[in-house]
Amino acid sequence: MLLYVILIISSVSIMPHAGSVIIGRRETCSNEGEEVKVDNIKDSSCFHCLCKNGFVECLQGCPSIDGCFQLIEKPKNGCCMKCKGCVYNGTEYASDTEWTDPQDPCRVFRCEAGVITKSILECYTPCDNPLPPQPGQCCKTCLGCRINGQRVTDERDVTIPEDPCLKCHCELGRMTCTKRACPVLQCPVQHQYHPVGECCPQCKGTRTLLPSASGCILGRNYLSHGQHFKMDPQNCTTCKCIGNGTSVCQRSTCPVLLCAPEDQKTAPGACCPHCPPVEEIRTTCLHKGKLYQDGESWQLDPCKSCMCQDGEIHCAMEKCPHHNNVPCPPNHKLIHPSGQCCPKCVESDGVCTVFGDPHYKTFDGRFYSFQGSCKYQLVADCVDHSFSIRVTNDNRKTKVSSWTKTISIKIKDIKINLGQKKRIKVNGKRINIPYSSSNYRGPEDDGYEKRENREIRIDKSDEYILVSTYIGVQILWDGNSFLEVSVPTRYKGKLCGLCGNYNSIVRDDLVTRKGKQLNETEIWKFAQSWRVGGKKACARHNEHNSNEELAGYRGETIQHMRGGSHTCNNPRYAKWTQHFCLPLIRDNKFGNCAKKLNPAKYYTACIQDMCECPNGKCFCESFIAYARECKRLGVQLNDWRAQTNCYGNITLNNYHYNNFSMKPSNSLALAQYSQTASSSSFNSRDLMQRDKAVKDQRQINQNKQRFNNNKNKNKLQPPKRPKILRTRGPPPPLLK
Repeated sequence: MLLYVILIISSVSIMPHAGSVIIGRRETCSNEGEEVKVDNIKDSSCFHCLCKNGFVECLQGCPSIDGCFQLIEKPKNGCCMKCKGCVYNGTEYASDTEWTDPQDPCRVFRCEAGVITKSILECYTPCDNPLPPQPGQCCKTCLGCRINGQRVTDERDVTIPEDPCLKCHCELGRMTCTKRACPVLQCPVQHQYHPVGECCPQCKGTRTLLPSASGCILGRNYLSHGQHFKMDPQNCTTCKCIGNGTSVCQRSTCPVLLCAPEDQKTAPGACCPHCPPVEEIRTTCLHKGKLYQDGESWQLDPCKSCMCQDGEIHCAMEKCPHHNNVPCPPNHKLIHPSGQCCPKCVESDGVCTVFGDPHYKTFDGRFYSFQGSCKYQLVADCVDHSFSIRVTNDNRKTKVSSWTKTISIKIKDIKINLGQKKRIKVNGKRINIPYSSSNYRGPEDDGYEKRENREIRIDKSDEYILVSTYIGVQILWDGNSFLEVSVPTRYKGKLCGLCGNYNSIVRDDLVTRKGKQLNETEIWKFAQSWRVGGKKACARHNEHNSNEELAGYRGETIQHMRGGSHTCNNPRYAKWTQHFCLPLIRDNKFGNCAKKLNPAKYYTACIQDMCECPNGKCFCESFIAYARECKRLGVQLNDWRAQTNCYGNITLNNYHYNNFSMKPSNSLALAQYSQTASSSSFNSRDLMQRDKAVKDQRQINQNKQRFNNNKNKNKLQPPKRPKILRTRGPPPPLLK
């Protein structure tokens, strides 16, 4: 059992009739993905702590103790409680392990909480001409991995509904079907339960007992060394205490039955059930009104297939692992592929994010900021050279800030340009969205790829442009300065550029073009090594040479730029910079995301962006980046755009700033808009009402501006003094 622990710096106060109350805060971190040394928790050596999403999470790798009725207390300097194992022929075996007799592969042993169950395998061969057992195996095999029409794979077992204890497995194209006896359990009958669809009963709960050096504990019975014990009156299971607290039980394995479970009968005094005799052998089967011939099979669903055999319908189904109890590993997600029976854990695509006054989160999770105003290689396949993505930054007439202006994507001979206001070009030509190049093919010398349909799709939503490529790379662009690049896991270890190398190691992301590893104080050198395009590609010709110059202008220190609290010395925005960024850390604008993702770095980036913001709305880029990351973590978000005024078609020119708060001029129209935008039933009529409210507000502002201009124009002006024209020479003659 892998136990995840969220580290909380806390104190414990005992309150009457209330037990223990934990008061504290979650421990934060900045070295994303790396190990964190923790000394202020008990038994710290028992935990392996990592920095995940800005919080310290600790992993305790203890074995599962659920259902163990022979628990052993952990030693004084130990970390975990464990279930008692078994000792057999001088060898120790952990609980829940299985092994075979080296001299007889058909004899199997299983250890469960100090009890060894010994049984003989029951073989089942659902084919006419079985092959002999493979070396070291007990049962004959069938060529071709199918049973009752269901395909058996190497990944998981297949069973039949008549006998869930039968398991068929495929290896190298040969199928083996075996049945094992259920293990003898330590728990009393009242603590046993039988999960639906499972072969054997299981124990529910735990029990801690002091082990005996000479005798054995079996259920509620104590056995002395060498003592025999019958588990049932039919004498189907007999046990013996062999010392060291281990009992060995001999149990018969029942044969495989092919009749329905409700037809299976057990005779008095017998250990195993049996099927009644077949009254009539038919050659056809009827299923849901359709007639099937003998030997014909059909697929019921992705998990189950059936076959007609001697007039009886026999089915087989795939067994899926229980993902409810075992979560997917970090950076993995549980998906259910279409047409497949079982969900599975797959590694998530790598995502690199660029936003604001550029802040970068690499594929491996490193967070840094860089304000260069030139052209740079964001990410490229530096091994197979299948694609490259470059970004051009613009200073937007600021002294030290910059924002992403355009993106250039190159895949083979296809070049895509993403510009401001969502303007798109493909191979130099403006296109209309949605766009698809499904019929586009490369040169004839492309080899194998010329036979593939190399599709490029470009779609548009209210907020984003999405570019989907046939190589699996996707680019999300908001037409302003937010950019997200996702790549499939097959590109691991092949990438280079400002987005890092994508190798699941955070600390080595700052590698220059020449392969030199730099640290976090050398961000400028790292980024400048990926500069392309020459000086003409720079918006600011006197580019700064180091981050110290940026820090000096903003009144920040290098330590602040690494993730500490920022201050802003720009008098225009210093007073209300923090106010607009507060939704990241309070007011629940982003639901409960703060419990899964530390917003500190996004809040710091937001303050930095607002310090020299040219339009007063730069806080939205940090909000977008945080919301996208929250969504990837499975957080359900409210309509944060309406609550923070971060819709693309609403500008801050429509708002006053009174006491550093936003108040819409047309409060009724925009209140209706916000209410409509946050509702769950958001249809085309709502969109029309929203657009109308925005247009009305824009028209009101324009009318006010015209009125003020005309008012100023019509004011009485003092008479201007006539200009005296001075010329050289004698004055002109007077007119009579």
